[in-house]
Amino acid sequence: MIHVLYEDNHVLVVEKPVNIPVQEDSSHDLDLLTMCKQYIKETYNKPGNVYLALVHRLDRPVGGVMIFAKTSKAAARLSDQVRTHAFKKEYLAVLDGTPKKKQGTLVDYLKKDTRNNRVTVTNEKDGKKSILHYDVLETRQNKTLVHITLETGRSHQIRVQFSSRNLPLVYDQRYNPHTKKGQIALYAYQLTFIHPTQKEPMTISCLPPKKDPWNLFEVAQCLKNTEEKDISEKV
Repeated sequence: MIHVLYEDNHVLVVEKPVNIPVQEDSSHDLDLLTMCKQYIKETYNKPGNVYLALVHRLDRPVGGVMIFAKTSKAAARLSDQVRTHAFKKEYLAVLDGTPKKKQGTLVDYLKKDTRNNRVTVTNEKDGKKSILHYDVLETRQNKTLVHITLETGRSHQIRVQFSSRNLPLVYDQRYNPHTKKGQIALYAYQLTFIHPTQKEPMTISCLPPKKDPWNLFEVAQCLKNTEEKDISEKV
């Protein structure tokens, strides 16, 4: 069952379930793109093939907000926003440990080894520049809830940048060597984009499930407190 967050004639925004691939991969498991096409086909009784374009990606274990384009015009305009960084992607994560600074910017050069699907920090010559901004929302039991805004969208970027600073994500089986088994604590909670035809900015949000380790925190309240603090500082 697809959880639709927003839909019109040009875009479809859904909550990606965890552990579902965005599109067909070597596992041949049912993927989100196929699921969304089937949803459109059944909901609107459309015969034949359904057009639906992938605009951006999320790692398989990560859940959260994803947008698909229902027309070629929307696909081109949204893809251009991704390319020019007008497409704002915000995440929530729970870190093992506590950053020294309450907020900061992480800049690294990352290189992906396609043979083992693993990303490492390297030098400027060999890697792609990767930038993210973070804010600490709350720390409990040596676990830290952070809000992250991506400036670049590299594969495994958030996971690798924090892990390389000895702050791996909770339950990250690939980059957290000391973690127990569990669902990775990374969630794509908010997207902001310019609607491809209405030309107005839109923000779509969805909070992570109230499960371990998210249930350590009042996530909605933490975000609200941060927003109120930002407003008061601007006044």
